[in-house]
Amino acid sequence: MTTDIKTVLVLEHDAGDPLLKMESWLSTTDVELDVRKLHQGDAVPESTAGFDGIISLGGDMGAHDDEIAPWLPATKALLAAAVLDRTPTLGICLGSQLLAVATGGTVVRAADGPEVGAYLTAKRDAAQEDPLFADLPMTPDVMHYHYDIVDKLPPGAVLLLSSTGYQNQAWRVGTAAWGLQFHIEPSAADLRKWADNENREHTARFGEMLDAAEAEMDQVWRAFIHRFVALIHGRVHPGLRLPLLAPDSDELDHIESAF
Repeated sequence: MTTDIKTVLVLEHDAGDPLLKMESWLSTTDVELDVRKLHQGDAVPESTAGFDGIISLGGDMGAHDDEIAPWLPATKALLAAAVLDRTPTLGICLGSQLLAVATGGTVVRAADGPEVGAYLTAKRDAAQEDPLFADLPMTPDVMHYHYDIVDKLPPGAVLLLSSTGYQNQAWRVGTAAWGLQFHIEPSAADLRKWADNENREHTARFGEMLDAAEAEMDQVWRAFIHRFVALIHGRVHPGLRLPLLAPDSDELDHIESAF
């Protein structure tokens, strides 16, 4: 019997933020990765054709820095197309901000300063009905390293995780695209390296609590990525059903007019 292998497109925006731990997590699943190193000149595909899922990673640039990162307009167009055609999509940190802008949300500089280090988030009620988030603990650990935030979610988006710092920590837009404002892919050592590269002081959030967060995250977010792969294969959480309806007309208008 042959294994049904699905192809996942990975959009790498920054050499300093590749798949990291997610590469190991995905290596045990029935997907193959098509990694596009956009920062090295790899092309953004013109459509989602040929891809069963998309992961858009983080990066040092902002969602509006098209002059600094000239591939961003094509990335945002692809993410908008993925929402419209219901290609399972996961945006992480910058990737979530690009997804938000692509579908009618807004991204701004965080008014109360950046979030960096280990943090707790909390599930919203809607998470209990979400095929990726239903099995998360009520207050999952995450790692942050961002200066910008998704200030307003795209029209029709469903908020799934919040925190005491900034509300829009994780959300779903359309039926199969998720944005995570935080990182799940780095180790504690990776995050400390990012801080060192910026000569950033190691606060308490980079101390023991960061190591504790890594240990917890390795269990929680590995399982999350495996659920994402299961969803790509059409296998969803028992008792839950991902809505298969296309976005309504108002959402379509916002997505198609985002540019």
